[in-house]
Amino acid sequence: MTIDIGVPMTKAPRLIAIANQKGGVGKTTTVINLATALAAVRKRVLVIDLDPQGNASTGLGLGQGDRRLNAYHVLIGSVPLGEAVTATAIPGLDLVPADVDLSGAEIELAGVDDRLHRLKAALDGELDDYDYVLMDCPPALGLLTVNAFIAAHAVLVPLECEFFALEGVSHLVRTIERIKKSHNPNLDIQGIVLTKFDRRNNLSDEVANDVRAHFGDKVYETVIPRNVRVAEAPSHGKPVLLYDKGCAGSQAYIHLAGEVLRRERSLAA
Repeated sequence: MTIDIGVPMTKAPRLIAIANQKGGVGKTTTVINLATALAAVRKRVLVIDLDPQGNASTGLGLGQGDRRLNAYHVLIGSVPLGEAVTATAIPGLDLVPADVDLSGAEIELAGVDDRLHRLKAALDGELDDYDYVLMDCPPALGLLTVNAFIAAHAVLVPLECEFFALEGVSHLVRTIERIKKSHNPNLDIQGIVLTKFDRRNNLSDEVANDVRAHFGDKVYETVIPRNVRVAEAPSHGKPVLLYDKGCAGSQAYIHLAGEVLRRERSLAA
């Protein structure tokens, strides 16, 4: 699959954490399909699955038996990053998988002095093969997400078009600001993407308008619609871009990738 959105290659790896402490907002779906769309325009992409549920790993077609070395082993320092990287069926897209063992990392690292910087240390000097690294954070603002924020250059926030959307993202933004002040002065919000948008529902329009009024041009023009094909794709171990390229959800993620890359290009200028 090739998608032409006319954006040149990046010069250095760019690390983006995809995060929202609320579950069910389309976070992992966004990681999988954004990564696929970036790979389709010949970007070299690494997905790091930091969610113990391992949904990004499943959605990219990796079975439980293929996760012997994963993000847990990288964080506790038992293997270097490269040993946990596995290729996916998508050319140009690699994965550091996750499984339930990752849930124990927060407990095991609780008394370790550098526990907040474990991921950053593991990634330093190991990403020369990639243009983009997308980190799928768990739906919580715990140690795993904080590690991602400290390692990242930016945060992309998927935001479901539902009643309490702004209340939840405000807490996330405060956490990002605290990390920026104390650990990672370069961290910023790369963008906010509205997900599960239902044009038949007035609430979706109201939430979208409120979010745009509050965050301005941080909010992408592209919105991700509610779409049954998007929901079906993970059960087949495929991004929706491979499961049904022509559906509304796939087309939205293609447009989102174009917006992300244009925004990245303007930030680098």
